[in-house]
Amino acid sequence: MEFLWGGIKEAFNLWIHGDSEIIEITLRTLAISLVATAIALGIGIPLGAFLALRQFPGRRLVVALVNTGMGMPPVVVGLVVAVMLWRSGPLGGLGLIFTPTAIVIAQFLIAVPLVIGFSLASIQSLNPRLLDQIVALGASRLQLLWLLVREARLGLLAATMAGFGAVISEVGASMMVGGNIAGETRVLTTATVLETSRGNVEVAIALGVVLLVLAYVVNLVITGVQQQRRVT
Repeated sequence: MEFLWGGIKEAFNLWIHGDSEIIEITLRTLAISLVATAIALGIGIPLGAFLALRQFPGRRLVVALVNTGMGMPPVVVGLVVAVMLWRSGPLGGLGLIFTPTAIVIAQFLIAVPLVIGFSLASIQSLNPRLLDQIVALGASRLQLLWLLVREARLGLLAATMAGFGAVISEVGASMMVGGNIAGETRVLTTATVLETSRGNVEVAIALGVVLLVLAYVVNLVITGVQQQRRVT
């Protein structure tokens, strides 16, 4: 219990005194997770809508694959991305291994199945008559997608929170593809693991507290939008 309180005090001290390293790691964590989540939303929502609205041979296999991806262990994703980006790998010539971009790629692959799955479920839950009415009014495909997104926005905001929560708390893939390099690829989760391995438990707890607060603030903003839209 003393370690816990010591870690909480350490977290306040780090922020009050403006520890430059902690601020840098926190901002990097936020930037990487937001970029990965944004890309996942940009790709995942249209794919989820497509799966919800179209019937084609093999659709069930694709949906099953998406559902499997929603529970994919992040360390497996990290291993696949690392193998692809190693110098001897197919994409090794890009020089992306142990860079923030590599972490974004890994986190995107973790988040996108969640976004697709939530989007699919949200759009499928809409009244089928709504789709017929939109089509009857002569809406284009882009207009149709936009109107469906508006109607399913509560579920899609839940998809945003699920995707962001999955990537900001992820550690295995970030460690494997980013290397936890100080000043370059170190994020809050990997820094927490590092400090724990060094025996700096209070610092590790402090980093964990910062991570929890960061995740809470972002989800608080999204929840505010979600609940406000629900009221209006």
